[in-house]
Amino acid sequence: MNSVDMDAFAPVLDELDLSSFEVTGEIPFDLNGTLVRNGPNPLSGHFESEDVLSWWPEAAMLHGITLTGGKATGYRNRWVRTQNWANHKGDGESNQYQETNPNVNVISHGGEILALAEGGQPLVINQSLETLGATVIHPALQRGVTAHPKIDPGTGELMYFKADWQAPWLRYGVLDAAGRETLDVEIEVPAPSMMHDMAITETHSILLDLSVGFDFSMFELGFRIPICWQDNRQSRLCVLPRHGGEIHWIEIEPCFIQHVVNAYNDADGTIVLDVVRYPTYFTRNAKGDGFLPNPLGVLWRYRIDLGKGTAAESQMDDLCIELPRINESFTGKNNRYLYALEQPADNMMRGVVRYDLLTGSRDCHKVDEGDQNSEPVFIPRENSVDEDDGWVLVCVYLKTTNTSELRILDARDLSSSPVATIKLGRRIPAGFHGAWLNDER
Repeated sequence: MNSVDMDAFAPVLDELDLSSFEVTGEIPFDLNGTLVRNGPNPLSGHFESEDVLSWWPEAAMLHGITLTGGKATGYRNRWVRTQNWANHKGDGESNQYQETNPNVNVISHGGEILALAEGGQPLVINQSLETLGATVIHPALQRGVTAHPKIDPGTGELMYFKADWQAPWLRYGVLDAAGRETLDVEIEVPAPSMMHDMAITETHSILLDLSVGFDFSMFELGFRIPICWQDNRQSRLCVLPRHGGEIHWIEIEPCFIQHVVNAYNDADGTIVLDVVRYPTYFTRNAKGDGFLPNPLGVLWRYRIDLGKGTAAESQMDDLCIELPRINESFTGKNNRYLYALEQPADNMMRGVVRYDLLTGSRDCHKVDEGDQNSEPVFIPRENSVDEDDGWVLVCVYLKTTNTSELRILDARDLSSSPVATIKLGRRIPAGFHGAWLNDER
């Protein structure tokens, strides 16, 4: 079995429901909902190889941990019911399944919970992780959508893009709070590029046209996804008014940005964009049949001056991090706090860090060597006023028992012991992104 199949990354082979858990500490009484994790889990039971480009295409599996009234009341996992799943299960002749693979993210918008793919069609799920099929409320998204659309917490609007390796290579759109399309425009780019995330402010949207692009000759060498670093490709920020208008292309130093922290309009008239930045990514080796080890990402800030058409950029810290999250009620606004996982090595995710962007200080929750953890998810306390008043939920894989546990951390004091720890007696494989779904009441 390949090394990526072992320990935290190994797929699980079944679907399971659990209702009894060992809990230490006290689960906050007003945490009522389900933490959902999304990620690739091959139907074959193993990954083809250990590089991330072989990881991405595998079948979507959701994991849900439900908390109610101070108790952990359930865990379940389900493969998303796609055409690929149906073919594997011998039900491929049915026309009820969709040709998509939403294995990256989960969002809630307009009355639907959407499992999102990397540019493909999303599928609707419910809080019990059942697949309900194609979206009805968001028909514009059936054309495909990024795995990281952004929702304005004030207006409820959803901003998205679709980056494709077939023309048109890039489209940007806006949906209102009810899922109705209010804008759909094609954005001209010289060639298709790898775009994973985006940012919004209260007035603008920011897309990332960077130095990782497509090389279709890679198919002939057996690559499943033909993307790689391209020295001759200029890295640029695409900044445009939210509802359409003049597009500003801002050149930046060559880089790759997988995930955005946040963006906002600053009082001095500039746009601040915080990201996790890599100096290179997916750089092919000398033979061209594989990749060099990826460098690790660090917190980076761009200060964009649209009048001058420039972006001043600066590294904010030297700690290697990934999968940044904020209090999402501050999306597009000036946020002070940021939560991310620490990444000591390319194949290792261990520890959670909280940044205070005002003071520059950081606080860390440590995870034992050999163990690994998922993306941290911030949940505000009910009726909270302060940005950091809430909890951080993180799933931690325990190597000694080959199981996972959910840790509930005080978002203001990560270095203290968890508020509560829920031992699942089951392993949740390392995946991509997750979401907290409040109880439907």
